[in-house]
Amino acid sequence: MFPTQFTSASFTWERKELNNILKINSGRDYKQLNSGNIPVYGTGGYMLSVNDKLSDTDAVGIGRKGTIDKPLYLKAPFWTVDTLFYCTSKENSDVKFIYLLFQIINWKRYDESTGVPSLSKNTISNIKTYVPKIKEQDYISKLFFSLDNTLQLHENYLQLLYNFRSFLLQKMFSINDTFPNLRFKQFNDKWKYKKLGEVADIVSGGTPDTTKRDYWNGSINWYTPAEVGNKIFVGGSQRKITNIGLENSSAKILPVGTVLFTSRAGIGKTAILKEKGSTNQGFQSIVPKKKSLDSYFIFSMSNILKKYGESHGAGSTFLEISGKELAKARISLPSITEQKNISKVFFKLDTIITLQKQEIDNLKKLKQFLLQNMFI
Repeated sequence: MFPTQFTSASFTWERKELNNILKINSGRDYKQLNSGNIPVYGTGGYMLSVNDKLSDTDAVGIGRKGTIDKPLYLKAPFWTVDTLFYCTSKENSDVKFIYLLFQIINWKRYDESTGVPSLSKNTISNIKTYVPKIKEQDYISKLFFSLDNTLQLHENYLQLLYNFRSFLLQKMFSINDTFPNLRFKQFNDKWKYKKLGEVADIVSGGTPDTTKRDYWNGSINWYTPAEVGNKIFVGGSQRKITNIGLENSSAKILPVGTVLFTSRAGIGKTAILKEKGSTNQGFQSIVPKKKSLDSYFIFSMSNILKKYGESHGAGSTFLEISGKELAKARISLPSITEQKNISKVFFKLDTIITLQKQEIDNLKKLKQFLLQNMFI
């Protein structure tokens, strides 16, 4: 069996114990050190910076105790605590290749403890794996580190988009005032305070009897809280109910444009219906009155409503906000025309964010594919 290879690479991958390609070093306590600019790492990553180093060569960190399956690439100089081993490369092995190799090892398989997950130097040393010549290691390392750099750039850009969205929310929405800080020049009227129940109907849901077969597998979308929160629009539920199921439960048909709003066990997850549907009782859905409230405008205020729901919810077992209480939420609104203009801005920005997230997901899938196919 051979991995997918570069055309200039040899086909010789030798089976070796890890002790043939790396040296395992122990971390140490840092509390006697002073603050400085040398990073200290634990199994969870960066902790703080000190004035001394354990290593002046790059290494790969792997947990001795606790988190044992999250390898870290450690750029020298650095210090590691005693729960994190750091592995340096031996002659004819590349430390960056070792880092990649560590990502495909099933570390939990080598856990030596029945309690807190643990690894020993001896166990790591004796793990057998396939290793190519140093030249091919270098090719593979450069490919993956280039991919990681690309992925990091995309993640940085995504964070900038999130930051920009937060900025616009603060500037374009009037929270504690009747005039926002940023608005379209054709609008200058005061925003007016309204209760959510004045501009929208708040509709709960229900669950048909699960023992009645004729209530289920129909054509009516029926959403649960687990199905919302990751997409802007939803148009097809995992389970569907029949008209008989709808009639014999508290579930209600919600029109297109309804903003689903989870009311328990994670208050404030939202999505907009692009097809009519229904929900279980874990929602207090917002059905905007067309001349008073725009769907995407109120969807863009999800974080504001989430905070309101969390602060006004009740319950001893789990926090829940009722439809009556959610209807009391006080929001500041412009005219419906201005709402729609603001919605267009956020829809375009949210679309860009969604595409950027998809690009990151695709890059991660590509990396996983390459890890599975370029290593034995």
